[in-house]
Amino acid sequence: MSVLYDFIKEFLLSNGLVNPIAIRGAAIITFLIILGMTQIIFLIIRKIFVKIVVRIVIRTKGVWDDKLFEHRVFHVLIHIIPALIINGTAGFAGDDLVWFAAVLKGLAHIYLALAIMISFLRFLNAVQEIYNTYPYSMNRPIKGYIQLMKILVYFFGYIFIVSVLVDKNPATLFAGLGAIAAILMLVFRDAILGFVASIQLAANNMVKPGDWITMSKFNVDGTIHDISLTTVKVQNWDKTIITIPTYSLVSEPVVNWTGMLESGGRRIKRSVSIDMSTIRICDSQILERIAKLPMFNEFLSKDSTNSDDCQDDLNRGALKMNLFDNPTNLSLFKKYLEGYCSFHPGIHEHMTRIVRFLQSTETGLPVEVIVFSKAQQSVHFEALQAEIFDHIFAVIPEFGLRVFQNPTGS
Repeated sequence: MSVLYDFIKEFLLSNGLVNPIAIRGAAIITFLIILGMTQIIFLIIRKIFVKIVVRIVIRTKGVWDDKLFEHRVFHVLIHIIPALIINGTAGFAGDDLVWFAAVLKGLAHIYLALAIMISFLRFLNAVQEIYNTYPYSMNRPIKGYIQLMKILVYFFGYIFIVSVLVDKNPATLFAGLGAIAAILMLVFRDAILGFVASIQLAANNMVKPGDWITMSKFNVDGTIHDISLTTVKVQNWDKTIITIPTYSLVSEPVVNWTGMLESGGRRIKRSVSIDMSTIRICDSQILERIAKLPMFNEFLSKDSTNSDDCQDDLNRGALKMNLFDNPTNLSLFKKYLEGYCSFHPGIHEHMTRIVRFLQSTETGLPVEVIVFSKAQQSVHFEALQAEIFDHIFAVIPEFGLRVFQNPTGS
């Protein structure tokens, strides 16, 4: 290119231009010719290269090359060639325009840095999509790591560009960053905390997109939609979107309902307070009334050693039965609830079913029911819970018991 430059300069001088104008004019014309030739070479190489890559992508069965091609990683990499051509021909003016050669080399370096930055960023996007195609990506999201790597790419890329603009060694700029480390820590505080939290979340498999979590501090009760380097998006059941810091999943209490969903059941745990003044030993009238309840004999005899004797005693209104000697209405009510929970089709038969008495208080004697619903969706779960306790409240008077209510009004 120096030969071309000398030819154009001599041509301009022979046409009466003064030396400074001829030198600058020759430099500009030569540079424009270089740009035109570079563009032509770039288009030819890109066309040939893209055709070759397309054939390779079509023939291979893997997804790596497909995703890289979709994100145009190879297309951006071809821009390295024009940058190298401009950098290699920048000194065509020799000693006539030393500063012009420095400017062209600086522009070439910036062009090269941008091409490498953009290609690497697109490569990271492709890696993210490729990773998401694997089944274990749901339990081990890497979006936070990808975002951190992008920040590093931007950081080092811009440091290099600034070093070119100010004509300083990049190492010198990095050494000067130590003086503003405190400011950087403040600016990137959320990113640093989020990165550390992402490592803990992934290593311990604490949460992942799609998990149902609750966090009382942030009024969170819904499913995780996205986990990034600095934020986590959660859609509550009322369809609102809450964005919380990623590190809060590690620093704050989080209830993850995934275990419940995987178990196949959802716990119902509620109690009813019985007025203790209504607890008494059953007489024949109470036994006769209780015996008329649907399936009461089946409920009572479920765990009996001799169900026939128990049923005969009930039919006669006897006070002595297999499981109970002078039974109370409360003990029969407890036995009835145990049988009801055992026979109910909506209650999980292979999980905990407990009916127990809690410590009595001034508000009565709590009878607590702990069972697991087969239905896990909130609509069906709440319907089953309402059905169970609706039945409990309705059947309590049949045992001669009364629910404690303050004021009682009795």
